[in-house]
Amino acid sequence: MLCDGHGHPLHFHLTAGQDHDSTALTALLEGADRVVTNGDDEPVAWPVALAGDKGYRADWIDEYLLDHGIEPVIPSKENEDRDTRPVEFDKQAYRRRSIIEQLIGWLKESRRIFSRFEKTATNFGGMIKMAFIHRYLRLICS
Repeated sequence: MLCDGHGHPLHFHLTAGQDHDSTALTALLEGADRVVTNGDDEPVAWPVALAGDKGYRADWIDEYLLDHGIEPVIPSKENEDRDTRPVEFDKQAYRRRSIIEQLIGWLKESRRIFSRFEKTATNFGGMIKMAFIHRYLRLICS
């Protein structure tokens, strides 16, 4: 899932339950590039930094993010040499990762999504989109 700095959902990408989340990173960012555009297919916003937990710590992820102008805010694993990474870990920026965790927590408050009543990926993705729409409508109407 991808959100902005205020916790507003931007895009999500469903994977199979046994797939690691990091395998969907490229699809997530490419999908967000198509979704968050103005009328002329120009991106409205592009992430300056992207935070992830230690599960996202891989050299190919650092390279991919840096190639796209995004600063990776991912802590190093305990068994790796921190001096070999191309970026410094920004502990202050990493604290803002709680924003996405709160968004996921909010999403899990919906019983239909938490219990996964919808068994097909298409229907489940539709429910997540409806939750996003509901969140934006509450934001606009309040």
